[in-house]
Amino acid sequence: MAAEQVGIAGSPSAEAWPAAIELRGIDKSFGAVHANKNVDLTIAKGSIHGIIGENGAGKSTLMSILYGFYTADSGEILINGKPVRIHGSHDAIAAGIGMVHQHFMLVEPFTVLENVMLGAEGGALLRAGAGKARAELQRLARDYGLNVDPDAHIADLPVGEQQRVEILKALFRHCEILVLDEPTGVLTPQETGQLFQILRALNARGVTIVLITHKLREILAITDTVSVMRQGEMVATLPTKEATREHLAELMVGRKVRLELDKTKALPGAVRLSVRNLTVIDGKGVKRVDSVGFDLRAGEILGIAGVSGNGQSELLEALSGIRPLSSGGIKLCDLEVSPDTPCGPAEVREHGLAHVPEDRLRLGVVTAFPAWESFVLGYHGDDEYNGRILMDREAMTNACGKLMERFDVRPRDPQLRCGSFSGGNQQKLILAREIARQPKVLVVGQPTRGVDIGAIEFIHRQLLALRDAGCAILLVSVELDEVMSLSDRILVMFQGRIVGEVDGDAADERTLGLMMANAHAQAEDAA
Repeated sequence: MAAEQVGIAGSPSAEAWPAAIELRGIDKSFGAVHANKNVDLTIAKGSIHGIIGENGAGKSTLMSILYGFYTADSGEILINGKPVRIHGSHDAIAAGIGMVHQHFMLVEPFTVLENVMLGAEGGALLRAGAGKARAELQRLARDYGLNVDPDAHIADLPVGEQQRVEILKALFRHCEILVLDEPTGVLTPQETGQLFQILRALNARGVTIVLITHKLREILAITDTVSVMRQGEMVATLPTKEATREHLAELMVGRKVRLELDKTKALPGAVRLSVRNLTVIDGKGVKRVDSVGFDLRAGEILGIAGVSGNGQSELLEALSGIRPLSSGGIKLCDLEVSPDTPCGPAEVREHGLAHVPEDRLRLGVVTAFPAWESFVLGYHGDDEYNGRILMDREAMTNACGKLMERFDVRPRDPQLRCGSFSGGNQQKLILAREIARQPKVLVVGQPTRGVDIGAIEFIHRQLLALRDAGCAILLVSVELDEVMSLSDRILVMFQGRIVGEVDGDAADERTLGLMMANAHAQAEDAA
């Protein structure tokens, strides 16, 4: 299906121009993995074009070929109607392509000005180049609203401003095509709104925008055209105004997906986890968790929202016994934990707490192990898995196979090496291991990070079923939609502290976003 083409006010119709980008028959394999399969894609000049697909669908590989990180095995790239050969990022930049990566490519000790100039210094005399660069940054800030202090150090800037620096780098190199890979993953809703204003301003002045994201609502909000990839192939391209979340999800997965949760009202019971003045200081003396306190009850999901890096990871590790407490205390059912009476993960687990870690590859599974062996990690001492002398491998394999069936882990092969499963199926395996023990408390971090939309649907249903069975669940996620849809109560963390609480039914993006940036407290102080 041909993509709709969008003209710019005061300029000739877009139909009169050649496409900004045309990819013809792009094919790329990594060993046995066929990442891109004869992909054709046309992106209209002056449009905002979204590319969506499940994890591993091939969209990032395709854009990496466009930007010169990979070379296609076969196929052709045309920029503004002319064939080009892109063997590296320098070729892409020369062709007018800029890219903002999901993980920013900035030198933190350098200033904004130094980062923007890096690789484009303008000659051996840095002072002259710096003067021209400073003047150009002032012009870009004025034209596009990209206001950042050129003398600020990157390490001192919030993530929203760091992202602006990445965009400034691309514009400084005169890009006409700007590719953004998952640009809102670390932004508050307010920062996302500001980013979209900047993208619209760029687009209004003729910059073609390519947006890679898994967030369907954002695709619908800002793009003109959307392309859908599935299993390495381009399966659809359509005008965004003709698309719906349900239709796009179905195209991504290949089947109908329920995007709305059937969630009944929680019936909270007794307090299962009580946290009082919990403080965690890391090995460098930095206070990561600062006097945090809350109660978690049976039969409820308590969500913790916040921009990544505000103490959520350290809190989860302290609760699960991985990280020691610096001060304060935890009461888990009848177990008391404090700096004077520490408990490790095994003892915490024995008292009914299960843990789904944020980083499944570092803390959840061992990729070199077969599935059955990762499945019993932490529970290998259970009587059901041990004979009189040796561990009962057959019992472990059978238990793993049954739960792989129940939790729809694919392929259902307990002997398959963990590293051979997709991220979503690794996550299902971890959830199966932790939920099967019917824990009294479940602490879960980023349950759907890097997980396909079909698996997200399944994981959300499992968490709600566990809540309804009486488990107390603490949910940490940077996905605000996920926190709002699953949580009965929501706490917001900022710089290691709890800065607000909202009832799940009353939560909205604006309120939570202000709390995530601590802007609500600043407004109250100003008043």
